[in-house]
Amino acid sequence: MRDFLKRKSSLLALAVLTACSAPAPQSNPTRSILADNTLPPIKAFTAAKPAATQRSNSDMAQDFLDLAFSLESGRNLSHFTRFDTPIRVKVQGRNTATLRSDLKQLLGRLRAEAGLDILQVSQGSAQITIHSVAKKDIRQALPHAACFVVPNVDSLSDYRRSKNAPKTDWIALKKRKKLAIFLPFDTSPQDVRDCLHEELAQALGPLNDLYRLNDSVFNDDNFHTVLTSFDMLMLRVHYDPRLQNGMSREAVAQRLPEIFARLNPKGASNATAHVSPTPREWINSIQYALGPSTPNARRLSEAQNAIDLAKQYGWSDHRRGFSHYALARLLKRRHPDLSYAHYLWADKFFGQSAAQGPHRPQVAAELAAFAIANGDATSALSLIQANLPAAHKFENAVLLSSLLLLKSEALAMMGEMGAAQQAHLDSLGWARYGFGPEWAVRAKQREVAALNPHNRSF
Repeated sequence: MRDFLKRKSSLLALAVLTACSAPAPQSNPTRSILADNTLPPIKAFTAAKPAATQRSNSDMAQDFLDLAFSLESGRNLSHFTRFDTPIRVKVQGRNTATLRSDLKQLLGRLRAEAGLDILQVSQGSAQITIHSVAKKDIRQALPHAACFVVPNVDSLSDYRRSKNAPKTDWIALKKRKKLAIFLPFDTSPQDVRDCLHEELAQALGPLNDLYRLNDSVFNDDNFHTVLTSFDMLMLRVHYDPRLQNGMSREAVAQRLPEIFARLNPKGASNATAHVSPTPREWINSIQYALGPSTPNARRLSEAQNAIDLAKQYGWSDHRRGFSHYALARLLKRRHPDLSYAHYLWADKFFGQSAAQGPHRPQVAAELAAFAIANGDATSALSLIQANLPAAHKFENAVLLSSLLLLKSEALAMMGEMGAAQQAHLDSLGWARYGFGPEWAVRAKQREVAALNPHNRSF
């Protein structure tokens, strides 16, 4: 399940640029950049090139067990489940062009990278049905979910009737026969795609999320938005012929060394990291800190507690970085200097354990926003240029379009109006994919423009 709080607030999607901005911009020469009255065609990512996972097979075997035999709630599963038959996928409801394109691309990756026998069908029965419905209907069924997957139901009304029945309980499931995925159609294309990747992956394989993973969508921090090579390997292992429905955790564990050695021979020589489990106490603090219904004072105290716990556990990995990142976001409006300091701490710890991932580019965008707000266009442009390739590599249109908008403002501050105009135009197609409707794109333009000191009214 992808939490509504994470998608609604776009925790990792640069949604708080306005927090360090001044009052709304007034008319001046740089506003000509925003004078275009029509948006260009929507852009989309077409050729995924995920980097090969670098972790050891022994570490990943432990990851597999923890992903496959627990739920996000912490409840344990007593036996292994998957589909025994070829998997057919059907879409019902509002089937948008971007959903069709993203689903086609994802199914192609699942066949090529995970070795699954999976196809989309338009008629007849299907093992997985994707229901494209309104956000409000999803929230009425499951208040904190942006999207979710559930076994043995045919509709949201069916789910509401069967919500507490054994047939919808993953723990009671003996094998997977029929699953329903509920996605919102009335949100941005990127939000729909992110939901599609996570929910389809969980419909097929692991049901848990682990904060200790820095290279997976099976992680509640949501830095990765599309399936990674680690995720595809987990799915390939999940459907290896040596595993069967009903196997216990111990039985699966006995077979994993041979399976990983066969499917990922390079992993046998990679160093074992033995990343520690993530205690529930830290998870609870993070969830309270980022929860939309949590009072502000408690959000701040919980974020600080997450940092204190990370120090207590001796962490120096991405979880320590995420603790600082969460507090930095909460502090930005009222305490920008302290927020900036925590972004620097986040960058330090992300650099130590996730240097090649999408984590540091997210922080770089925040730091670039601070630089522009402080009139330092040169530093901002340096940060932006260094991180644009990563935004594209990790298929994050929100980040990519935001970086390009920031680049436009930095160039305008330097008097390079032609290049500023081009960067601005380049951002818009990605913004349509990342932010969705025109009003959301225009709002993001205004937010970023308001960072530029030349556009402020004091």
